[in-house]
Amino acid sequence: MPSNTSVVLFHTDACHLCELAAELLEQANVAYSMVDICDDLTLAEQYGIRIPVVKIANTEKELGWPFDLEALVRFLGA
Repeated sequence: MPSNTSVVLFHTDACHLCELAAELLEQANVAYSMVDICDDLTLAEQYGIRIPVVKIANTEKELGWPFDLEALVRFLGA
């Protein structure tokens, strides 16, 4: 993945699956930012039942849960 590409993890507090997704991103040595969907009504409507979602910023590419490390690495490398 190009180094100038930003990865975003859409999450919310107290979301066990979101914590698992963050752990997978860390295992893959991927720098990412976290965006809490509860802070934005539009994001809450868009991702509310789909989180955690990993998105490559400035693209439409998203990876929704469930995914494992292999799927995550494949997604980020595509």
